[in-house]
Amino acid sequence: MILDGQQPATIDKAARALRAGQLVAFPTETVYGLGADASNDAAVAGIFKAKGRPSDHPLIVHVATGAHGEQALSHFAQPLPPFARKLLQAFWPGPLTLIVSRQSGVGAAAAGGQDTIGLRCPAHPVAQALLDACAERGVMGLAGPSANRFGRVSPTTAAHVQHEFDAGMLIVDGGPCHVGIESTIVDCSRGAPVLLRPGAITREQIEAACGEPLRDRAQVGAPDPRASGTLEAHYAPNAKLRLMDAKALQAALDVLGADAAYIAVWSRAVLKTASTQLQLRRMPDDAAATAQQLFAVLREFDAHGARLIWIETPPVGSDWEGVRDRLQRAAAA
Repeated sequence: MILDGQQPATIDKAARALRAGQLVAFPTETVYGLGADASNDAAVAGIFKAKGRPSDHPLIVHVATGAHGEQALSHFAQPLPPFARKLLQAFWPGPLTLIVSRQSGVGAAAAGGQDTIGLRCPAHPVAQALLDACAERGVMGLAGPSANRFGRVSPTTAAHVQHEFDAGMLIVDGGPCHVGIESTIVDCSRGAPVLLRPGAITREQIEAACGEPLRDRAQVGAPDPRASGTLEAHYAPNAKLRLMDAKALQAALDVLGADAAYIAVWSRAVLKTASTQLQLRRMPDDAAATAQQLFAVLREFDAHGARLIWIETPPVGSDWEGVRDRLQRAAAA
């Protein structure tokens, strides 16, 4: 059931459902999330069941801005280190998740049983309206992984969510997501910033904001906490996905010739083919535009019956790192 997130009645209905322990899909600027009261372990268990997600694979908790956001931080997290507070001030609301030390006895199910928890303040106005309405009803934050079956392509429209789940689920429609890939994740629980998942916010932006370099596992001397979207195989379409450079793509199309079929190609290079049975899409030259289109393009290829998806390998560079990460994990599936 898709309802217009611009309508106050929709926000009220969704907040009441979440307060009652139900699941509600909602928009963010990155992807659509499958939300539940993060402090209600039984409700959070419903997310794992609906997605088919292992219960030890942690979820990100979404919190409001302003006073409600500060209350949520105190509720879920232990006091933040100074560099984490700088990141929060620089990028919240926005597509950045911070992994922080969790308050004992709060959000254990959402955290996958770990002593850390992922927190994010989304920038989408519909998400913020919903989070404020929830906070006013005593729901301090929403556990909200991507609203799709575990390991599959993330949804960036309300229709994508509806395709994934039974018709009875309430879906708050906020239009297409304008970022299009999941948030950057920075671990702040080990005394120094560690990048766990790239996204729209780049390494350089993180280091400039927090005033210190990003570290890796060897430098901090402790294993990474488990975090969303960091499995080797993830974000997978139904078709087999392969990354190739432009020269290899053209060579493969030349070999197949007019007989090529059930193949979808997304590339920045202009390619030639003798086949009329291929799906050819032009990838933007801009990293942000490519990220915004990425999951919708993969879903479109699946919907049109592609058995193979060939994608031109993204360029090297930190602005492309988030797109490259998602495509490499999709190709590994």
